[in-house]
Amino acid sequence: MDNNLEKDFAVHEAICAQRYEAIEAKLEAGRQRMRMIEIQLYIVIGAILFGPGVAADIVKKLLGL
Repeated sequence: MDNNLEKDFAVHEAICAQRYEAIEAKLEAGRQRMRMIEIQLYIVIGAILFGPGVAADIVKKLLGL
């Protein structure tokens, strides 16, 4: 009985480890998407505050165009 319990626990640990890795990967992908959204919001705010021409010049300088 003890051996079966240890085997079941080992399987449970392995499954949880896989789930944890998948959760971490999804969180990292979400962080990257949120970073891009944040950058886009700053660009929109700049366009609203300074006008589209000034915001476009700033974006060009930041991107090296």
